[in-house]
This record gives sequence, C-alpha cells and structure tokens, in this order.
Amino acid sequence: MNHLPVRAPFELGVMPLGRPMRTVDEGFVRAPARAVFEIVRDVERWPAYLPHYRFVRFRERASDGGGIVEMAANRPFGLFNWPTWWLSEMQVIDSPGTTPAVRFRHIGGITKGMDVEWRFESRDGGTAVELVHAWNGPQWPLIGIFAATTVIGPVFVHGIASRTLAGLARIAERDASTGAPRNASPSVTP
Repeated sequence: MNHLPVRAPFELGVMPLGRPMRTVDEGFVRAPARAVFEIVRDVERWPAYLPHYRFVRFRERASDGGGIVEMAANRPFGLFNWPTWWLSEMQVIDSPGTTPAVRFRHIGGITKGMDVEWRFESRDGGTAVELVHAWNGPQWPLIGIFAATTVIGPVFVHGIASRTLAGLARIAERDASTGAPRNASPSVTP
C-alpha cells in the first residue's frame, strides 16, 4: 500500500436522479449487508476479484476510506475487450444513523460528471444491492445526450456495472458460505 497524504472526506451530497442517463443494476446477495458493503468499499481489491478490472489505485486518500481513485476496466465484446478509464472522487458513508453507501463522482475520463451510488438494504436474510449511475452525458454538441442514453449508458456503463455487481456478490456469498472472516477496510486516520 502506498502512503498518500490523507484529506478530509468528500461530501458528494444526494444522488442526482433527474439526469437524462440513468442506469440501475440490482442484485440480491446471500450475505449480510455489512459484509457486502465492506467488499464494495475496498475498491483496491476489485482487480483481484474481477477479471474485467485492469487496475484501481488511489491518487489521494480521505479519512473515510474514500479519496480520489483512478479505475480502469474492460468492457468485453465476445473475444474482444474495449478498455475504459475514469477518475473519481469517492465518498464512503458509514456513520451511525445512516445507511451505509459508497458514492463516486467522475472527475476525469469520458464520463466526467457522472454520479454513482452503491446502496445496501438488509432483506430476507441477505442484502438487496442497487448500483445507480446518473449523468447528463458528455459535452458533445448535438449528440452528447443521445450518445449517453443509447450507447455509453446501456452498453458500456451497464456492461461493466452488471459484471462488477455480480462479481462482488459472488465474493460476498463465498465468504458468507465458508464463514471466512473479512478484515474491514479501516478508515484512514491522519
């Protein structure tokens, strides 16, 4: 683990849902909500769990476990992979009286301005997970919203997000079925 300076957490606010592009990926995970949340917030381990992720690295760390994170993943198309890359502000919401969540706001890459939220709800002996992406689209004259709502969102964002959710769910269910303890991602302290 590299040692980066620690900053205050980002305050990304309420998820802006009234945007032209909105994708929602949902799943039910047969594992406790806390366990699923811990796996999702531990983004640096995603490439070890998810074959479509090329890398995840922090450029800055925040005291809540978030920070500025650089991510790269492939969107598979049969035998071929389309490489994607983005840079995000990441907020980990995990304080008493709140529902745990992980929020991102893309600040670099083609999806700059996209907001993302992972939500977790204990239900029926497991966890309902909702992964929401909301975006106004790229700042391309005439075709930006069209590109976001017909190609980027449904083909690329959903294509990567659905694989990410399914892969992390498999890890949480595997850990829950074997009783393997997970070390929680500790908040970073200055």
